[in-house]
Amino acid sequence: MKCSIKDCSGDCQIREITHTVRHHGQVVVIDHVPADVCSVCGDVVLSPETVRHIEQLLRTADRPAREVPLYEYA
Repeated sequence: MKCSIKDCSGDCQIREITHTVRHHGQVVVIDHVPADVCSVCGDVVLSPETVRHIEQLLRTADRPAREVPLYEYA
């Protein structure tokens, strides 16, 4: 699939990314998310199915698999 960014000549490839989202005031990091990633500009596109899966995870997950440190840029 070609990159959707204007004037980018890259091709997108399926890769696993780390996706970060703010949910109910908390920073949530989701690892191993499948995404189309451009080989040139790095643009990331999540499929509608992946977005729905992430939304369901956020609605139903009891506890995170791991905890990570969070630093604030001051």
